[in-house]
Amino acid sequence: MADADIVVVGAGLAGLVAAAEAADAGRSVVLVEQEGERSLGGQAFWSLGGLFLVDSPEQRRMGIRDSRELAWQDWLGSAQFDREEDRWPRAWAEAYLDFAAGEKRAWLRAMGHRIFPLVGWAERGDGRAEGHGNSVPRFHITWGTGPGVVAPFERRVRAHAEAGRIRFAFRHRVDDLIVEDGAATGVRGQVLEPDDAERGRPTSRVAAGDFELRAQAVIVTSGGIGGNHDLVRKAWPARLGEPPRTMVAGVPAYVDGRMLGIAEAAGARVINPDRMWHYVEGLRNWDPIWDNHGIRILPGPSSLWLDATGARLPAPCFPGFDTLSTLRHLRGTGYDYSWFVLTQKIIEKEFALSGSEQNPDLTGKDVKLVLSRVKSGAPGPVEAFKRHGADFVVADSLTELVAGMNKLADPDAPELAEPALRALIEARDREISNAFTKDAQLTAIRGARNYRGDRLSRVAAPHKLLDPKAGPLIAVRLHILSRKTLGGLESDLDGRCLRADGSPLPGLYAAGEVNGFGGGGMMGYNALEGTFLGGCLFSGRVAGRAAAQAVA
Repeated sequence: MADADIVVVGAGLAGLVAAAEAADAGRSVVLVEQEGERSLGGQAFWSLGGLFLVDSPEQRRMGIRDSRELAWQDWLGSAQFDREEDRWPRAWAEAYLDFAAGEKRAWLRAMGHRIFPLVGWAERGDGRAEGHGNSVPRFHITWGTGPGVVAPFERRVRAHAEAGRIRFAFRHRVDDLIVEDGAATGVRGQVLEPDDAERGRPTSRVAAGDFELRAQAVIVTSGGIGGNHDLVRKAWPARLGEPPRTMVAGVPAYVDGRMLGIAEAAGARVINPDRMWHYVEGLRNWDPIWDNHGIRILPGPSSLWLDATGARLPAPCFPGFDTLSTLRHLRGTGYDYSWFVLTQKIIEKEFALSGSEQNPDLTGKDVKLVLSRVKSGAPGPVEAFKRHGADFVVADSLTELVAGMNKLADPDAPELAEPALRALIEARDREISNAFTKDAQLTAIRGARNYRGDRLSRVAAPHKLLDPKAGPLIAVRLHILSRKTLGGLESDLDGRCLRADGSPLPGLYAAGEVNGFGGGGMMGYNALEGTFLGGCLFSGRVAGRAAAQAVA
């Protein structure tokens, strides 16, 4: 006898959306989650709440002319689909883009979701119109950040729970998918002992019993592999160089990728496991929530980027431009870290930190606190990292700065030489005297300031790094930060998981990161940012509605 019409495995954003949509259609749902109730919403809760939208009212108010055609050009230039397995990912990409350029904003707004008026320009690209990156700003920050994205769906799910249509099964870890007569008919696993750890903290894996849940359909929404660095290294592609020996973790350990292997063992096909998205601007969190907790800097374009040997990174490896090209370049240096060199003037305007907890003004919807960002001084969380973070060097002279950088360097790295760094910075500073330059990074900075949003709040006026009035000087040691899985369970446009022969595995659906955010990798090789949460929303909606219709 079935315990519910549908079992959803994973209570992150994609799982909440899928459960809410299925329950809206009148289906009974069990929402299974290995963590406790405090973890409802998963990684979306910790996010900045950025969403990819096309030709939005916010864009138009900022003077941005966007279109579905331009966005598709950017998507294809970034995704670089080149495999037979990309049939469904490409179809998902096109469907998602229609959603982002169509009803996405109105659908969310009807649930009370609101957007901060300044549109951000993430992943500015590799310098080619037909290449990777966003031609225009498209990163829409949720008013309320990640919790503001989760809240409408949590409300819907809890309302359905009160009405008896959704039942929670927290601290239930799925170990197997039940497949009978070729169809997925449920899940089984272990009930973990109670654990009241705060959201994101490690929890006990001691089993207190077994469970089995039967249903007509199972939707897997369990997330990616970013918290399991062994799996990350195992999947690391040769095109990105050798996997790093050390990384900081952008997600908690429970983002472990277990359900990918479990679903594959049940007959579902995993495609594009070598496609992944890891950042190169990671910091060791001075006030960590989970083990090895890393925070990403969301940088403006002005910091001077050096590798561990002190060499300047080439174009397009500028801050905020081309994540994976920069990662690929840095892996070729033989070191797991790099450096930003900047000034107080730059950090005040250009440093933001990813994460809801690092942006209390936006997360708390505090207008007065948001307006304080335009005042002198860096935002409070950034200043806290500058004061307490292990990766920051602050100095009044370049000689002091280099000495501090050498103290933070790895023992096997060559010692940075102050004369060489001074010559590099002085060469860059000489280019500031004119409004035109051969320095591609300075050209990019001036181009960015043509956009009103960057000029107001994101990009500092070009200045000499060695100008004492702009100081003090700051160096930041940057780590590789594990984050997203871009491949995953292959699915058709109804979210049905596919077997190796391309046929649907009856009763089994997928959504979110475990699904490569749609189809098994709708972003291809590169992300445009704002597409992770958006992919969870879209794929969760698709899978929830399709499963509900199938079990009618």
